[in-house]
Amino acid sequence: MERSTYHHGDLAAALRTAGLELLEAGGADRLSLRAVARAAGVSPNAPYRHYADKDDLLAALAADGCADLRGRIEGLTGETLRDRLVAVVREGVRFARERPQAFRLMTGHVCSSRPVAAAAMNEVRSATVTVLRGSGEKATEGRGPGEDALVVGVMALTSGLSALLVDGTVHPAPGETDDAFVERVVRATIA
Repeated sequence: MERSTYHHGDLAAALRTAGLELLEAGGADRLSLRAVARAAGVSPNAPYRHYADKDDLLAALAADGCADLRGRIEGLTGETLRDRLVAVVREGVRFARERPQAFRLMTGHVCSSRPVAAAAMNEVRSATVTVLRGSGEKATEGRGPGEDALVVGVMALTSGLSALLVDGTVHPAPGETDDAFVERVVRATIA
């Protein structure tokens, strides 16, 4: 009797794609490796070839989200530090509005407890410093305490505004876009 085997081209990527769809549909708490396997069309044990447990998959999803956000931040410009601050926060809020569950995951415990996610978040921080410096000088090493504090402030402002907008706690003024609202809030905050 001939035995047919099923080979998945890039199982890890297929699992992350399925995981991201399930994450955005129901949040991290409702995600399971079994559900991800089912959505990817593979056996229930297949995810364990790449991910030790659910948190391992969540860390990979957080790292993918960080890579996306880093890509959006890199290359942002502005004449002044305020302009660049507005640009970074605005892009972070846009990301959070488009991918709210991924953003929550990235700013949650997984990013601090799993090396792959923590390293990816550090890349977001480095991209943020590069933009804030405004010189195009890559911030791969030697961030000073002032820059670290500024990045934490930017992250806090981005996370707070994102949560308030995504949860519907605050709204832009009638006729005001999200981008204009974010710019108004950031400029008022740093004035």
